[in-house]
Amino acid sequence: MSGQKAKVDRVFQALGDPTRRAILEKLSKGAVTVSHLAEPLGLTLAAVVQHLQVLEESALIQTEKIGRVRTCRIEPKGFDVARQWLDDRRTLWERRLDRLGNLLAEPEE
Repeated sequence: MSGQKAKVDRVFQALGDPTRRAILEKLSKGAVTVSHLAEPLGLTLAAVVQHLQVLEESALIQTEKIGRVRTCRIEPKGFDVARQWLDDRRTLWERRLDRLGNLLAEPEE
């Protein structure tokens, strides 16, 4: 498996889980501690840490531990992998649809 394909797979796997998307939504408002992330989710701290590991391995977030407090923040560059993959697919389908439109617009003989 190519390195880029592995990155894309990891990002979409991470984004495919509703709990991880909820975590990303919360982090989109700013850095948050792990304990504050766990409160509204109704999950154990251990479960939240597992979700955070997946997000961090996917390069969608960064965590930093100072003393006993671990703080998480969004890593905007991590989303570039998904954006690029989607852009590539969109470009491909736009070209195909343009060709189809041109064929349909040709006058019948």
